[in-house]
Amino acid sequence: MFQLSDKGRRVRQMFDDISGRYDLLNRLLSFGIDRRWRRFAVSQLSIPKNGQVLDIATGTCDVALEVAAQTDASVTIVGEDFTQGMLVRGQAKLNSSPYGQRIALVNAPCEEIPHPDNTFDGITIAFGIRNVVDRQAGLNEMFRVLKPGGRVVILEFSNPRSQLFRKIYYFYFQKILPAIGGFLSKRSAYQYLPDSVMEFPDRETFRAMLASAGFSRLQHVDLTFGIATVYVGDKPRGL
Repeated sequence: MFQLSDKGRRVRQMFDDISGRYDLLNRLLSFGIDRRWRRFAVSQLSIPKNGQVLDIATGTCDVALEVAAQTDASVTIVGEDFTQGMLVRGQAKLNSSPYGQRIALVNAPCEEIPHPDNTFDGITIAFGIRNVVDRQAGLNEMFRVLKPGGRVVILEFSNPRSQLFRKIYYFYFQKILPAIGGFLSKRSAYQYLPDSVMEFPDRETFRAMLASAGFSRLQHVDLTFGIATVYVGDKPRGL
């Protein structure tokens, strides 16, 4: 059984602590753009009828619900998260959604996905891969449970390439965002956010990690001046 590291336990506790205000702060701090990013990310999937999708770090189920909205009614979704507080909030949203019956929630870490090999037609993870302590192990697990021919779509914050916009972005991210987050929720969590983004590998390095896990036909698309990036990779057929 996978054992979380001390860092993993701290991150899990942090998200438990902010789960009650998580959706509100996402909309407020991103000016609502996060919804458009998620829609675009999910649109990169191609899920057949009766297919299955795994949404890792599902949180309060925004992406899982978007997958349901964009796919055939026969498609089922598993939302996985290692934070119980987030799943409680997510289940409340599912209970009031017309898509809720198509989505099942599982409490598990990305580094040990509790599903057999070659199970899912698509995998998504939005703003979660940077919180995975052993990212390469998490990517390896995604590759394992994805069917040959299936696709992974990863949405994550990035560092803008434009020096001018990067300065504006860093000021907001490092000064304003933690102050607002601290006023409405827990400041340390919203200080962690910019710190974790700054620490995340650059686009080329992260693509190399995806390739190391076995993914092919890799591509990435920057969104909103490079604030966020969508990474796409396929599991080769015939494996």
